[in-house]
Order: sequence, then structure tokens, then C-alpha cells
Amino acid sequence: MSSAGTLHRIPGRPWRWLPWLVASQLAVILAWALAGWQWGLPLLAASHALFVVPVFLPNSRFYAPVMSRVPDAGNSVWLTIDDGPSPETRALLDLLERHQARATFFLVGERALAQPELVAEILRRGHDLGNHSHSHPQARFWRLGPAAMRAEIEGCQHALQALGGQPVRWYRSVVGMTNPFVAPVLQRLGLVRVGWSARGYDGVDCTTQGVLDRLLPDLRPGAIVLLHEGAAHGHNLEIIERVLQALEERGLKAQLPTL
Repeated sequence: MSSAGTLHRIPGRPWRWLPWLVASQLAVILAWALAGWQWGLPLLAASHALFVVPVFLPNSRFYAPVMSRVPDAGNSVWLTIDDGPSPETRALLDLLERHQARATFFLVGERALAQPELVAEILRRGHDLGNHSHSHPQARFWRLGPAAMRAEIEGCQHALQALGGQPVRWYRSVVGMTNPFVAPVLQRLGLVRVGWSARGYDGVDCTTQGVLDRLLPDLRPGAIVLLHEGAAHGHNLEIIERVLQALEERGLKAQLPTL
């Protein structure tokens, strides 16, 4: 599956939002001085929302470029699986092999280091690795400062490079959240941020059918499909098998993108 043109998605200007921040706050000060708090206060709230809301939008390009679909995909989709390795990884690899599917596993660094044999098996079976942070701090990832964010992304990158023998090229934020301090690290490491276009919310408590109802309408050529392994609800393998069956019914293939 071709993804020509994705190299430019490595952040080129990671601080491009900063002049807009300065300009917006100067505008608030000016409005407050000239028109009083009745105008200044709403503008202050709006300006803050402008810079906070994109943090929580997985495919927002405000703070960093993101790949949310694969161009020139033909009849292929990109299957991405988050949060491993897990006790389900081997069974998941067998499932993918039965359906002749390839996927990118966005791994958590600490979990990968604890189960190096699973990382080796993922690569041996012809799949790809992606960076999904070192410790997966789900509740606080959105507010990490520059040092903590760098430790999360670089820690995972170093772990996966040590285990796999080469640096990975893909990165996915925890829960898709991307604050101002993500892009500088991605630029330094040469990572491409990956979002998604088909999601069923299978990483939280769910039913198989509920996930499929949300995900299948977006299962089309070029889709980046977000799936998970090892969730507490225990349905991930069943969900992934149903997705693979749906791909076959639609004449689609799960293939890895190439730069």
C-alpha cells in the first residue's frame, strides 16, 4: 500500500502555534483596555479554548501534522492495534495470519521491555511497530510538560529500537491527545504522527456489536483502522476477527503503508 508524501508529516515547524498564542493574548488585552471586561472576558475564554480544544481532537493538525488516511491506497486499509504487547498478542498474530493480514502494533515501551519475545514475534510474522508512549499515562498525557512528554516518547522509541534493531517511524498519542510539546519530540526523532479514520471504541467497556456498528461504516479504502488488544472487557480478539471478515467481504486488504 503506497503512502507517498507522508514524509512531510514529520513536524517541520513545531512551534508554529506560538505566534498565534502571543497575538491572541495581545488582542484580548487590547479589547479589554478599549471595550472593558464585557468584551475582554469572552475573548479571553475564546482564546484559551482555541488552544485547549485541539489537544483533545485526535486528528487535529493544530499542534502537529497527523496522518488520518492513507493516500493512493487502492483496495487496502491500514490496520493499527494499540496498547500491546498483551496476553492476547500471540492469539492475535495467529488470527492475522489466518486472514493474511498485516498490521502496525503501536506498543507501550514498558510493556514491550517486559515481553521482548512478543515484540520479536510481531516482527517475525511480518508486522510493523509504532510508538505509543513509554508508560501510557492515559489520565494525564494531555497535560504533560516538555520534559515528561520527551521522556514518554523517547523512552518508547529507545525501547522499541533496542528490541527491534531499528527505529520505528510511526507515533500515536495516548488516547489521541496531542499538546504543544509533542511536535518538537517527533521532529527530533523523525516520527510521523498517526491518527485514524475508523474507530469503534473497543479500548473501553463495550460490546462486540456496538463496536462494529460504529466502525464498519468507515471501513473503506485508505482507512486507518484503530483497534486495541488486551482490554479488560475481553472482546478484542472477537472484534478484530469480525473486522477482518468484513474486510474480506468488501474486497479490502489489510496492508502496511510504505514511505
